[in-house]
Amino acid sequence: MSLAYLGLGSNLGDRIANIEKAYTAIGARGVGTVLRKSPFYETEPVDCKSPLKFVNSAVEIMTDLEPVELLAELRQIEADLGRKRDNDKNSPRTLDIDILLYDFIVMNTKDLVIPHPEILKRLFVLKPLVDVKPDLLHPVAQKNVSEILASATPEFLNQGVKAI
Repeated sequence: MSLAYLGLGSNLGDRIANIEKAYTAIGARGVGTVLRKSPFYETEPVDCKSPLKFVNSAVEIMTDLEPVELLAELRQIEADLGRKRDNDKNSPRTLDIDILLYDFIVMNTKDLVIPHPEILKRLFVLKPLVDVKPDLLHPVAQKNVSEILASATPEFLNQGVKAI
């Protein structure tokens, strides 16, 4: 069994319900067992062509799936819950699920980068992750996520992320 940390976001439809349905689907499809969930955060869109705000969260799961298998299952959950993928990765979406961390694995393939590169760039990824597991070690930065957040610049901390 492995521990994986996922980032979830939605900016179409009932955003909170979309994420809650994803939590349920993770267990129902046998993808993993949800252990911890962050609160929900409303965030401004970043690099997205839509003016609609996102709801974001993070979750810790226990899984038997290897990272590439996990990614495939998460993509299927996104599709089942109405995600339409097109060539524009920054289009509005009912659901987006990213693998943020997976055990202490560091990998970089065409389809999957672990740790997810946005952890260190976006407050709407880092803050929910801190809520889930503050002492979680980022295997590249060699700091836990709380330390990363504590050392963030004022500009980073002013990215329009508010708890809802």
